[in-house]
Amino acid sequence: MKLYSLSVLYKGEPKAVLLKAAYDVSSFSFFQRSSVQEFMTFTSQLIVERSAKGTRSSVKEQEYLCHVYVRNDSLAGVAIADNEYPSRVAFTLLEKVLDEFSNQVDKMDWPVGSPATIHYAALDGHLSRYQNPREADPMSKVQAELDETKIILHNTMESLLERGEKLDDLVSKSEVLGTQSKAFYKTARKQNSCCAIM
Repeated sequence: MKLYSLSVLYKGEPKAVLLKAAYDVSSFSFFQRSSVQEFMTFTSQLIVERSAKGTRSSVKEQEYLCHVYVRNDSLAGVAIADNEYPSRVAFTLLEKVLDEFSNQVDKMDWPVGSPATIHYAALDGHLSRYQNPREADPMSKVQAELDETKIILHNTMESLLERGEKLDDLVSKSEVLGTQSKAFYKTARKQNSCCAIM
């Protein structure tokens, strides 16, 4: 899971204005980084221009997802990530960033702002913190723990079933157990089989 870009824009008429952006292009070769960054800026502006106010959407481009949130006050956020990055976490991040941005930057500066004139330093911190959505988002952390518990429980049940099958073999081969004990075991096994987990 990788988060490549986080941008705050103003949806003007007819163009979107980039107010602030943070990028993580370290996974690209050194010579491609500036081109990739320019393309992410272009894509972010284009998506905001074509999105209606008050909407959230995700646009897929090859193995990337562009998550966009345009508020009714024309402030917009775009997060560009890979396909594996959870959409819910991306939109939670965008909402948090836009709320912080609107509290710290005067609304009068939005239509005429630029990355050089807007003073909002939290984007880089959010970009690095949200690289691992499980650590940044409590809901994702709980979901991951539930998934791990489910896997452990499933493996435990499989090993119990394997042990049960081996126990059947041992009972049938046993010379020490009497016929009455073997009959009791088989009856108990049949009674318990109605509750087997598939």
